[in-house]
Amino acid sequence: MSAETAETAEPTEPTADSAAAASRRSEQRGWYFYDFACSVYSTSVLTVFIGPYLTSIAKAAADADGFVHPLGIPVRAGSLFAYAVSVSVVVAVILMPIVGAAADRTGRKKPLLAAAAYAGAAATTGMFFLDGHRYLLGAFLLIVANAAISVSMVLYNAYLPQIAEPEERDAVSSRGWAFGYTSGALVLVLNLVLYTGHDSFGLSQSDAVRICLASAGLWWGAFTLVPLRRLRDRRVTASGEGAVGSGWRQLMATLRDMRRHPLTLSFLLAYLVYNDGVQTVISQASVYGSEELGLDQTTLITAVLLVQVLAVAGALGMGRLARSYGAKRTILGSLVVWTLILVAGYFLPAGAPVFFYVLASAIGLVLGGSQALSRSLFSHLVPRGKEAEYFSAYEMSDRGLSWLGPLVFGLAYQLTGSYRDAIISLVIFFVVGSVLLARVPIRRAVAAAGNPVPERI
Repeated sequence: MSAETAETAEPTEPTADSAAAASRRSEQRGWYFYDFACSVYSTSVLTVFIGPYLTSIAKAAADADGFVHPLGIPVRAGSLFAYAVSVSVVVAVILMPIVGAAADRTGRKKPLLAAAAYAGAAATTGMFFLDGHRYLLGAFLLIVANAAISVSMVLYNAYLPQIAEPEERDAVSSRGWAFGYTSGALVLVLNLVLYTGHDSFGLSQSDAVRICLASAGLWWGAFTLVPLRRLRDRRVTASGEGAVGSGWRQLMATLRDMRRHPLTLSFLLAYLVYNDGVQTVISQASVYGSEELGLDQTTLITAVLLVQVLAVAGALGMGRLARSYGAKRTILGSLVVWTLILVAGYFLPAGAPVFFYVLASAIGLVLGGSQALSRSLFSHLVPRGKEAEYFSAYEMSDRGLSWLGPLVFGLAYQLTGSYRDAIISLVIFFVVGSVLLARVPIRRAVAAAGNPVPERI
């Protein structure tokens, strides 16, 4: 009798493991699709269209000295976009800790993800109405959309430690970025067709841009349905205190808790610095190309499309390099490339699209990989049960505290009138970030967070 029981019991554990693995894979596939949904905002809107378009609207509304006056403050029209990005980051900084704390205290990441995603998608769709001299409307919608995507990414990233085992995370994170760059490339192809052929569609150039902006919001909203269907919330032991109302108190508790993990904080500081440079290059590249290099919108779209295509290969390729050399070394190598890209960009001749395409290719090869590996590396440094809170701090570093780069860029242009001076000022972020990251003992940091240390990290 006992022998029969043992025989029948033997397959139970592998079956349970198989079911858990299948459930994990299903959630992972759904998780990838949020990158697929929201990345079109980062590519079509933030990287390609809204910078030059909002700048042109601000210039049309500017006074004889080239200044607009939002809330009575004199702002050079060419700096408005960079300042709006900085303001959006401040808004995100206020919201992200509250949302992260609410997610961890209630376990309800999914409804919060839905609220943030659809607020951003609605603001992006509303950019269809941006025309004439409506630079204030454009700045407001940009602030809302940019803050919303930051908040949504707190919740999205917080799922990673829950849906992937430690040895899977580099690959899962890299696939998420690859999905995002695939959708970005696909939508940019459609944008390129519409923008270059706007006359044949009976549209003005402005109409084509506004349709491209709005379609990114519709895409974001539509494909967000997939992760909302596949991802599941986990039960937590929550106190009776209101999660949102206690958000700032929870933030203070989170910061006090993070002081117990100084190596995790050291990584966050390094990431804050070098990723500030990455985010600023991404957001300001189209303005630099159009205003300083004199490149037309078609060239910019094609260059960003090239970035998207190569970023898929770059994200997956750097994920493979991380398996051989470790994520930390691979990220450090990418930061060297970023520094060389900025130096080359400073000397890039105006009106030379071929050289701009070469630079775009280099950006594509390191962009996705450096971001994907940073995310997966941080997931090893998060104490179990505090994923959303810690990822809210991470997202502050990713998008939330990336206000300094755009501010430096905008001030450099405001003071010098030269976008070349503005772009070269960003080198300091990569140099300092590399030094800080090199000093972090990653294996000790993982162990100190109470997590298993992977064989290669």
